[in-house]
Amino acid sequence: MVEWRYVSREARAVPRPWATPFIWTAAYAGAFGLVHVLDLLGALDSTGLALAALSLFAALLGVRGSFVAAPGTAVLCWGFLNFFGAYPTGEISWARDRDLEWMACLLAAALIGTTTARVLHARAAYRRITPYEN
Repeated sequence: MVEWRYVSREARAVPRPWATPFIWTAAYAGAFGLVHVLDLLGALDSTGLALAALSLFAALLGVRGSFVAAPGTAVLCWGFLNFFGAYPTGEISWARDRDLEWMACLLAAALIGTTTARVLHARAAYRRITPYEN
């Protein structure tokens, strides 16, 4: 038998993601800061380390963002990686295979972060509203 229970309108079962412009602003400022810190530490010699750091940052932004914000986050992180982290420094260049791999990696990281957050929030919401039978 199905038992219906009312959930109040004030209670949100799943938290809403942050607004897309806010996520993109955070991606812009955070990627700039992260690349700057990596440059100060001398870690930009290895673009793999910079790509890993920016991918982790994109995944962390994806946790609070929506699926719509993921491509913009990936493009912003790629832009800073390409402009500051890859030779020639200070120029946006397009090396087809390398840049497509970087874009795919950053987009995958943002989408994985968003998907993980949505699944974990949905599971937690389901557990909160599911009655426990003793």
